[in-house]
Amino acid sequence: MNQTRITHLMKPENLLQQLTPIPTQKCTLGCPILDGLLNGGIPCNSITELVAESGCGKTQISLQLLLTAQLPVSLGGLSSTSLYLYSESPFPLRRLHQLSSSFPTLKNPLDNILTHPLHSAHHLFDVLSQLDSFLLSSPIKLIVIDSIAALFRFEFENNPRDLKQRSGLFFKISSKLKEQARRFGLAVVVINQVVDVMDDSDGLRIGNSTCLYTSERKVSAALGVSWANCVNTRLFLSRNEERIDQEVIGDDCFATRTRRFIRVVFAPHLPDSYCEFVITREKVFGLGR
Repeated sequence: MNQTRITHLMKPENLLQQLTPIPTQKCTLGCPILDGLLNGGIPCNSITELVAESGCGKTQISLQLLLTAQLPVSLGGLSSTSLYLYSESPFPLRRLHQLSSSFPTLKNPLDNILTHPLHSAHHLFDVLSQLDSFLLSSPIKLIVIDSIAALFRFEFENNPRDLKQRSGLFFKISSKLKEQARRFGLAVVVINQVVDVMDDSDGLRIGNSTCLYTSERKVSAALGVSWANCVNTRLFLSRNEERIDQEVIGDDCFATRTRRFIRVVFAPHLPDSYCEFVITREKVFGLGR
C-alpha cells in the first residue's frame, strides 16, 4: 500500500505571507502629483499605454520618463538606461535637451538614452526578438514605443483576413513585451492614438470610462478591443480649449487657454481618477485640485 509522505507543513500566517504580492518597482514621472495619481509612477513588469490625440503631451511625458528613469532608486528612478523606439518622426532631441535642464543632478543624461527607428509592426517584433541577449547585459529598465498605432496604420487592410493577421501580431508583440518586462524588470510605455467615435451603437465599455472626450470630440483608443486586451494599464490624455473673457477698451473680446488632463481608464492597481497637468519649456507637472 502506497503511503504519502508529508515533507513540509505550514502555519496559516506562512500561507498569507506567500499570497502577499511583492511590491512592484515604479518609475517616477518627475512630479509628486502625477506620481500620486499613479500610486508611485509607471510600474515595472508590465505595459503602460498612453492614449491621446496629437498635442496632448504623450510624447512630452515619455521624454521626461527617459530622464527620470536615470534618477537613483532613492528618488523614485530606476538608475537605468532607456530605449526609445520611434516610428513617426525624427527623435525630438531638441525637446529632450530642454527637459534635461530640470534634472541638473544627471550627468550627461543623453548618454543613457538609446534610440532606434521602426518601419513597421513586423519590424518592431523583429527588434524585440533581438533584444533578449542585449538586455541580459544592459542596464536598460525602460522601453518606450512611440507610437504603436502608426506601425499598423498602412500595413493592414480592413478585411477579415488582414484583421485576423493584425490581431495575431498584436498578441505576438504584447506577449514578447510582457515576457521581457517580467524577465528583466522593465517598465514598458507604449504610445497610442485615438479615433473619432461617430455613434453609440456599439455600447462597448472598456475600463472605467464608457466615453472619452478630447477637444470636444468623442474618441476611443486606436487599434480596437484586441489591442486593449494586450496592455495592463491605459492612461488617457485629453486637451480642451477654455475661453477666457477679457475687457479691452470697452469692447468685449476673448482669448483661450489649453487645459490638459490625464485619466486612468483601466489598471489592475489604480481606481478611476484624473488630474490636470501642464507642459512648460522646462518640465511636465501636475496641478493639485
